[in-house]
Amino acid sequence: MITLYDCATAPSPRRARILLAEKGIAHTTVPVDLRAGEQFSESFRAVNPQCTVPALVTDEGVVLTDNAAIIAWAEAFQPEPPLLGRTPLEKAEVAHWHWRAEFEGLMAVAEALRNTSPAMAGRALPGPVDYAQIPALAERGLQRLQRFMAALDARLADRAYVAGGFFSVADITAVVAVDFARIVKVKPDEARHPHLLRWRAALAARPSMAG
Repeated sequence: MITLYDCATAPSPRRARILLAEKGIAHTTVPVDLRAGEQFSESFRAVNPQCTVPALVTDEGVVLTDNAAIIAWAEAFQPEPPLLGRTPLEKAEVAHWHWRAEFEGLMAVAEALRNTSPAMAGRALPGPVDYAQIPALAERGLQRLQRFMAALDARLADRAYVAGGFFSVADITAVVAVDFARIVKVKPDEARHPHLLRWRAALAARPSMAG
């Protein structure tokens, strides 16, 4: 039985949920309450010693503990629809924009949040090791996030999707980053990000975006 260890309020497991929904991969879900610290419990450490979600258990009992592995597995397990591209150039374009959405978008939000939130004092990075907050990194994260949204808007000026002419993992990570940016009080607006908002409104019609 394929099982996803999930948290409804966190961005990383949301990426996995959207991916599995787009692929039509049936699975059971086990909620992990991050606010209550369940990721540090002995029972969850036995599943994922990294103390992070998502974690996906395959039919073979193998535990995949990050989105990179889950994406690679899902694309091989259920090739249709292809979310990493079909041709060599499509695959390269998706890989490029997926990396940018993760590094420039999602990681920038995390940088801003985890280095300012009182609830994350001493927890500036996810996982089993404690790291001190660095306020300057939060400021940098906000700057990076604004640049990412501007770049994403420019990218979407003449296309429906972030990479290629089809929905891909680049769209998944980008939309999760844009939506999660609200937690650091950054939202796209019509004056500066009209193309981004059009893209986001179109994606809202996809059933996978409901969760």
